[in-house]
Amino acid sequence: MSTPTLMWFKSSYSNNEGPDCVEVAVAPATVHVRDSKDKDRARLTVGEASWTEFVEFAAHSA
Repeated sequence: MSTPTLMWFKSSYSNNEGPDCVEVAVAPATVHVRDSKDKDRARLTVGEASWTEFVEFAAHSA
């Protein structure tokens, strides 16, 4: 079984002037989150439902 290539993206609220950002990649049934300053460090992987709950909470808390 091959590992899918992850397509990483930054928030549309992020500017491209510095490396201090969180990047996200969506894969089947999971969402991957990493620090753009050190892309080789460990990344957080969560299920789709947990990610959706987090984004909804963050949007309502802003």
